[in-house]
Amino acid sequence: MKRNYIRMKTIIIGSLMIFLTNQTKAQSLARPYYGFRLGLTAHPTFGSIKAEEGKRKGTNLGFSYGLMGDFNFAENYSFNTGITVTTINGKSTEKNAMPYHAVVSSTAPVAYDLKYKMQYVEIPLVVKLKTSKIGAIKWFGQFGLSNDFRIKARQDASNTNGVLADNVNASDWTRFYRAGLIIGGGGEFDLDEHTSLMGGLSFNNGLTNITNSKNMVRNHFVSLNLGVFF
Repeated sequence: MKRNYIRMKTIIIGSLMIFLTNQTKAQSLARPYYGFRLGLTAHPTFGSIKAEEGKRKGTNLGFSYGLMGDFNFAENYSFNTGITVTTINGKSTEKNAMPYHAVVSSTAPVAYDLKYKMQYVEIPLVVKLKTSKIGAIKWFGQFGLSNDFRIKARQDASNTNGVLADNVNASDWTRFYRAGLIIGGGGEFDLDEHTSLMGGLSFNNGLTNITNSKNMVRNHFVSLNLGVFF
């Protein structure tokens, strides 16, 4: 009886040791994929303006910089967010643009050439889908929502009569909040166990009116994403 008890105790202790060893090994293997990663990003943006009663005029260079973070909840899935200062510049020609049209004594439609120079604090909420390593690179696609809060708004304006505004403060007739839809992709290259370089391309499609006028004006930008995770 005592011998059976000792044998059973030995089996239980041995099984427990095997279980703990396997758990430690599993956690060790999982360490690169799970948890939180923080990184720095700085990259150019290429912005444009789309107005319902007007037309866009090419793309304009801007810039974005700040922090980015990945919450890895599975080996190939992560939730990405961060906080960046993002500049979105763009030009358009708009009909009867306010507030400039209010001072023009004309009942006929008037075309205005405008340049929007908008700066936001951007907080993206994005889901990233990653591949396993293919060669030295892990590829990813991403989809999500951009939440932007205006911190600066400047504008240039002109019409056939000449310059109406030169880098004026446009905060009074632009909106504080901007929402956008993000879609993109890219790749990550590991420098060592904890550090990796990230590069990619994304399109941020503006969903909301950036002005207080009835004419829907939205800004969009293509972003050449560059960053380092630590």
